[in-house]
Amino acid sequence: MASKSNRQRQLERARAERRLAKRAEQQRRKRQVQAGIGGAVALIVIAVGTTWLLGGFDSKPEPVALPSCTWTAKDPSTQGLTETGVPPQSGEARSGSEVLTIKTDQGDITASMDLSKVPCTAASLKFLGSKGYYDGVACSRLDTTSMLLACGDRAGDGTGTPSYQYPDENVPTEPIGTAAPLPSASASASPDPSPSEIPSYYGKGTIVLANQGRNANGGQFYIIYGDGSNLPADYSVVGTVTSGLEIIQGVAAAGAQDDAGATAAAGKPKKPITIQQLYVGDAPPTPSTSPSTSAAASPSGSPSATPSAS
Repeated sequence: MASKSNRQRQLERARAERRLAKRAEQQRRKRQVQAGIGGAVALIVIAVGTTWLLGGFDSKPEPVALPSCTWTAKDPSTQGLTETGVPPQSGEARSGSEVLTIKTDQGDITASMDLSKVPCTAASLKFLGSKGYYDGVACSRLDTTSMLLACGDRAGDGTGTPSYQYPDENVPTEPIGTAAPLPSASASASPDPSPSEIPSYYGKGTIVLANQGRNANGGQFYIIYGDGSNLPADYSVVGTVTSGLEIIQGVAAAGAQDDAGATAAAGKPKKPITIQQLYVGDAPPTPSTSPSTSAAASPSGSPSATPSAS
């Protein structure tokens, strides 16, 4: 009996050991599974956190469509019109600065343009320069009261314009000083009105667009050669002369003349100056076919004393 009892105890012990071994194996596998799940969760948390830190869950902003310049074609029968076509409808630069070069028979004039303020003006000047629009065109009018030289008028009578127009840009809203006193009729007379009553919006070296009214800019421009200009704040600022202003000041010093050749406050410059080439950028382009002036243009005439052109 004792022997049989021992065998039963041994069998019971063996079964117990197997149960313990099986339970231990189950526990080991459970821990492995839990460890695997924990590791996977940790990797997911790390990946999600990294993505979040890098802005992966930020809402994607809608792409901003920059507005294109508006080029409005003019009636082909417009007086003084030169057929040029219109600049490209998009692609104009809208940041940084660009150099405007005006090569004349008196020397080179350069100016800096802020493309964030005058993207369309710069695009228009670049386009017209590439067309040879300004080549061989004399600066037709000097106004010693407003201290400006008017250039870019292919018609020569104040009507010259390319075959399109475009809206204003960078028009000043605050005066930068007061206008210089107007010349008196006699040495004892007092300037009238008082210069303190006349605001000045354009400083020495400023280049502005001439126009035929609000939002009607074309190809003509004014170079302001002195401080205290009385030109009203109706014109877009193109940029500022960086070199060659003394050339314009030399033309201004020679004075203006009327149609009869007599000295006048505003009229044709006594010292002629002609643009040989105008371009935007570092190197001059090779001009395409030169534009031709419409039959409606008047090749001659007397320049107006009031700034109004395109």
